[in-house]
Amino acid sequence: MQTMYQQMETEELKAAIEQLEREVEETRAKELKLDMARGKPSPEQVDISRPMLDILNSGSDLTDEGIDCSNYGCFEGIPSARRLAGEFIGVPPEQTIVLGSSSLNIMQSILIHYWEKGVPGYTPWSKLDHAKFLCPAPGYDRHFGITADLGIENIPVPMTEAGPDMDVVERLVAEDDSIKGMFCVPKYSNPTGVTYSDETVRRLATMQAAPDFRIVWDNAYAVHDLTDEGDVLANIFDIARAAGNEDRILGVASTSKITFPGAGIAFFGSSPSNVAEVASTLKVGLISANKLNQLMHTRFLPDLDAVRAHMRKHAEFLRPRFAAVERKLTEGLAETGCATWTHPNGGYFVSFDGPEGSAKRIAALCAELGVKLTPAGATWPYGKDPHDTNIRIAPTYPSVEELEAALDVLVLATKLVSAQLALEER
Repeated sequence: MQTMYQQMETEELKAAIEQLEREVEETRAKELKLDMARGKPSPEQVDISRPMLDILNSGSDLTDEGIDCSNYGCFEGIPSARRLAGEFIGVPPEQTIVLGSSSLNIMQSILIHYWEKGVPGYTPWSKLDHAKFLCPAPGYDRHFGITADLGIENIPVPMTEAGPDMDVVERLVAEDDSIKGMFCVPKYSNPTGVTYSDETVRRLATMQAAPDFRIVWDNAYAVHDLTDEGDVLANIFDIARAAGNEDRILGVASTSKITFPGAGIAFFGSSPSNVAEVASTLKVGLISANKLNQLMHTRFLPDLDAVRAHMRKHAEFLRPRFAAVERKLTEGLAETGCATWTHPNGGYFVSFDGPEGSAKRIAALCAELGVKLTPAGATWPYGKDPHDTNIRIAPTYPSVEELEAALDVLVLATKLVSAQLALEER
């Protein structure tokens, strides 16, 4: 599909560029300083959890079902926190570990475990000639950073409206036994907002793969619905267990965008053998995580119903921001052919695509005009978007007014870069 600028006669196109350049200079004169780079909760969202800070004091009962949360021990996590972890991840409580605040740290620790020791009975990944990981793209840059840091080769897999392209996934895994794993954000994927279809979940759980193949099931947005009718994700653990592949799935989640970012609790859940094996390594360097933080969280959010009620409060702040993205992009770009974007029902991001060869230029121009975006290319392994089209929009942190101003800049930059590319083609 051609952009409106590609359809213009050359003189009309040059005039359009001149007008857009004038608008750019007017915007530059405003000296904006707006940040739309990372998916952080707004200050108003963080304030929702302030009552949790009053739960524990010097007179509080610091036990949880007989566990003394003020002392060493209980490496796997206190009972109430493990029950909550099981509800989040979709496994029985005894198949969970509750650790610190970072699910990303859990993922790194588990992959380092397999890198150094291997899946039980198989060669450590570090001893193989090649070790590779599948990376649905556009996807989460910090996932790609973990494997790249270990020396594991990241292989991009295209995302579709149903999740990763399973024809590609199944073909690659069948052809290449050096592919040892895959990252997945299965509900409201970062950045597309796609929730994996039941069929995609089933194929991931049942496909033929090497016995030491592992799927990192990072369900970071499990409860981050914008409305009461949010997307429903199939339980991959039930499907994998029925297929005899329960060791394949490594589930993680956290409360980082539910309570306090960087100060929540993080969960790991998997098969009994995986949990025991991973725990054997983690126990070497950790007697127990912060049980007082676990206790505070579970008294504030004792079960998934309480979590969902809490998240409805978050949604009150998020809906106007996502609505602003949809409104501003539609008003500015819907009839131009210059961009497409996703329309998620939850999560923290909108995935935006400009014309081929435009993303880096759009992001650079936005930066010049005072709007900070996630770096173009960051949503692909090694920062290399093969078509240079994708930009991740993170609308949650700015106020609605600031967000609208930032989106106006994005629209303007997209139009000017699209027009310039159309002229350069001639």
